Amino acid sequence: MTMVSISSRYLPDHEAEALAEAFGPNGMRRRSLLGGGLAMGAGLVGGLTATPLSAWAADAPEAEITVDQARTAPIPIVIPSFGPGVGEQITQVVTNDLSNTGLFKVLPGSAMSGTPDFAPYKAMGAHAAVTGGFSGSGSIRVEFRLWDVLAGQQIQGTAYTTNAANWRRIAHIIGDVIYERMLGEKGYFDTRIGFISRSGSVHQPRMRLAVMDQDGANCRILSSTQTKLPAFSPVRDQIAFLSYASSVPRIYVFDLASGHQRIIGDFNGVPLGPHYSPDGSSLVVPVAKGSGSDLYSVNIASGAKRQITSSGGAINVSPSFSPDGSQIVFNSDKGGSPALYIMSASGGSARRLSYGSGHYGDSVWSPRGDLIGFTRISGGQFSLGVMNPDGTGERIMTQGYTVESPSFCPNGRVLAFSRSGPNGGAAIHTIDITGFHEQAIPTPEGGSGPTWSPLNV
Repeated sequence: MTMVSISSRYLPDHEAEALAEAFGPNGMRRRSLLGGGLAMGAGLVGGLTATPLSAWAADAPEAEITVDQARTAPIPIVIPSFGPGVGEQITQVVTNDLSNTGLFKVLPGSAMSGTPDFAPYKAMGAHAAVTGGFSGSGSIRVEFRLWDVLAGQQIQGTAYTTNAANWRRIAHIIGDVIYERMLGEKGYFDTRIGFISRSGSVHQPRMRLAVMDQDGANCRILSSTQTKLPAFSPVRDQIAFLSYASSVPRIYVFDLASGHQRIIGDFNGVPLGPHYSPDGSSLVVPVAKGSGSDLYSVNIASGAKRQITSSGGAINVSPSFSPDGSQIVFNSDKGGSPALYIMSASGGSARRLSYGSGHYGDSVWSPRGDLIGFTRISGGQFSLGVMNPDGTGERIMTQGYTVESPSFCPNGRVLAFSRSGPNGGAAIHTIDITGFHEQAIPTPEGGSGPTWSPLNV
């Protein structure tokens, strides 16, 4: 195996960890390196049917409240209980989904069916209200209606019939429907986050591939061996990751539905974190060799590889595709210090994007195409920020001892990332792209390297 000489070079922590795993625990941390929507009849586990309770309200007013307006004045919405037991659990999940965005102000209400009395809701200042109910045990039926309180009319009405095990997903789907109908954009509640579950000591942690719902529920450990740098496919139930199951680091693809995994080729060097193309057909993989690293495009079906950068000794890492697949943003120290660059997805010349002070680390392109998320260290302080794709408008959202591995949710409104302190204790957080509503996601063990799934299908 070719050794990589980077003792005085900069790499994001998770990239450096991957190299350290391959070459031994030689302290390759950033600080030391720096010297100081659901279709009708769509299937779920056990099957699900979604049936309109009345005709879709095509003549109902379109969303008149934008996300930016809701940030300033959260939408007051009444959500009563869906009933006892599982019904109450559904109520709580929907309430949490909406409240955690900071875009909704959830108001309690009395359970009811049929057309609500809008006068009390108007007096409460509510703009919208939900009515619904839950019935059944093995097979359950969840009815849900969304009402425009000011106009006094139904916006949405759907009944979901499914296996009782799917109640949490039904709650997330209801939350997504409310989000989309009120704000005019798709929600992101019925999604999952892949990540690395960390346990053991700070210097020799056990790191296993895991997946959970976006709110931390239903966490599952997927691997027993050391894994790092996961990436969720944008189109299917599939996670690519770097595995140390053998003496040679390799890229694997794990199918969540079947539990099967397979190796994606071998590399003449040390592969680092993979990133999917928007259509899910290929990966771009940094491969370290000698004193630098280059980016390779790898076809998932055939394993065919094509080099798309020529480093000349520079370190090129942290690639991310634009939503249309035409460009790649990545980190490179070709200019002397780590900065962000953009190039054609087919390779060729790269244009420097970032010119701020300090060293840039991770880069990730929003699925909306309007922003690029990044990490940066300056003056010993780590920062998470966003900028426009032309490099303008750079702004910092949060800072800390270590913040890394940003990943956008499917609608581009929230970033997941990893935060840790001087004594370790890595945890996964989320933050709105404006820099508000930072929250920790509960995980059974420590968590790092989050990667957000597409909306579940």
